[in-house]
Amino acid sequence: MSDLPVIRLRPKSKPQAIRHGFPWIFADEAVLDRRTRALPAGGFAVLEDAERRPMVLVTVNPVSKIIARVMDADPQARIDGDWLRARLVRALAMREQLYDAPFYRLVHAEADGFPGLVVDRFGDAAVIQPNAAWADRMAGEIAEALADVAGVNTVILNGQGRARGLEGLDERTGILRGTAPDAPVQVAMNGAVYMADLLGGQKTGLFYDQRPNHAFAQRLARGAEVLDVFSHVGGFGLAALAAGASRATCVDGSAAALELAGAGARAMGVSDRLEIRQSDAFKAMEALAEEGHRFDLVICDPPAFAPSKQALEAGLRAYERVAKLAAPLVAPGGYLGLCSCSHAADLTQFRNASARGIGRGGRRGVLIHSGQAGPDHPTLPQLAETGYLKALFFRLDG
Repeated sequence: MSDLPVIRLRPKSKPQAIRHGFPWIFADEAVLDRRTRALPAGGFAVLEDAERRPMVLVTVNPVSKIIARVMDADPQARIDGDWLRARLVRALAMREQLYDAPFYRLVHAEADGFPGLVVDRFGDAAVIQPNAAWADRMAGEIAEALADVAGVNTVILNGQGRARGLEGLDERTGILRGTAPDAPVQVAMNGAVYMADLLGGQKTGLFYDQRPNHAFAQRLARGAEVLDVFSHVGGFGLAALAAGASRATCVDGSAAALELAGAGARAMGVSDRLEIRQSDAFKAMEALAEEGHRFDLVICDPPAFAPSKQALEAGLRAYERVAKLAAPLVAPGGYLGLCSCSHAADLTQFRNASARGIGRGGRRGVLIHSGQAGPDHPTLPQLAETGYLKALFFRLDG
């Protein structure tokens, strides 16, 4: 028998969901015993059903709405360095099969069996985001396991973002192993070169999830004039230039991100075809319309406007507004790409908001492609949140 404390499902809870792979237990679904209530956030316990039958091993955080997350299907499992290494070996094997170079998301939280943990790899460096209390407590051990399994020399902790606040975790950033890069790291994807600031950049420094959607956009970009709104470090714009776009305009509110976009263009030798506009994206699209600009391909990849159910209605209105402002900027017969990384907005809701916005922008179009994150961002079928990214490409009429 395990010597771990116990968390027990309430009688009206549905244990079959956990048995079928759902990884979360919410605070109103379970009862903590005296020992479990005394655990530090991120401690481990055995989850039992209402009949006191052991089910799985969980990590517990009494201050979170997600009071427990499934760590292992074996209630007797021990979460230590060996456990971490075994799961990393499995995650790494799939990425090495998929990608020729060591630049990818190595760990995608629950879908890779690491609840709340994200790890992005940049060659011999890795950036971890421990968004669950257990991963924050074990960050040093995770760094050592990454060095052992993946051979990385540098491991950076980027402890920022909304998810940590929901777990009761403070923001913190630091070097867990090795030394910080003294310059942005060059990352080659789809023939483009991106500059990733691993310490000062947004999230882990680069968004690997859009890789397949960049590749699709490239098929529409040859010889085209391209507008990349909410461009960050030049995601779609640099991909378009690599594919032979005649010109790309990147719009973002962050001067630091646009500086990295410019550095990427210089590394590619395409600076003469890149225009940069630092501006609020909505104001920039309004100004471009007033100036009479039209583009063969317009892509908008905004931040998560609907990060929670409470924000869903306002978020869908924001996505509709993006589409309304972007549609008139597309030349007749051109293409519009709209993206959402919001967990709370599903594909149907996002598609409907986008279509309404296109109509309100005075245009009609057909949907030609729906995209999602790449295979280094696997989706856990039981947890819709792991399949957060949606990309829609429309061909607009005259």
